[in-house]
Amino acid sequence: MRTILSKGTAHASTDPCPAPAAPRFRACGRGRKNSLLYKNPQCSCCEAYADYLRANGFAVTVKPTHNLSLIKRQHGVPEKFAGCHTMLIDGYVVEGHVPLKSLNRLLTERPDIKGISLPGMPMGSPGMSGAKSEPFTIYELGEGQPRIYAVE
Repeated sequence: MRTILSKGTAHASTDPCPAPAAPRFRACGRGRKNSLLYKNPQCSCCEAYADYLRANGFAVTVKPTHNLSLIKRQHGVPEKFAGCHTMLIDGYVVEGHVPLKSLNRLLTERPDIKGISLPGMPMGSPGMSGAKSEPFTIYELGEGQPRIYAVE
């Protein structure tokens, strides 16, 4: 049982993975990784990406918004490295259709960066239709210019 503080009062919770008080999402004790995915209300590929993550053990909350560019700026995503959705997970920002291998690497290695990005909407990436036509370049978002994090 955990004691949870809420506006100065404490109460007990039997939920082994209570929702975090702040928008920092973390791995839960049962191994499920909680995330919040912001997307344009009309975008269906973002829903497909959320389904891809759910099928791989992630708990994904999808939040449609018309303020996606503001959310990206608040989390340090340069316009040039923007994807079609922004996800917050375990203290990181994950931009776009990042494949599971790079996402799991981020969450396992826990580098001192803001997050990672697969810019644009590459065909064949998780949640996108079509065939993969070239390797995906995932960028590290941090202080200064983004650098290459992985190529898949």
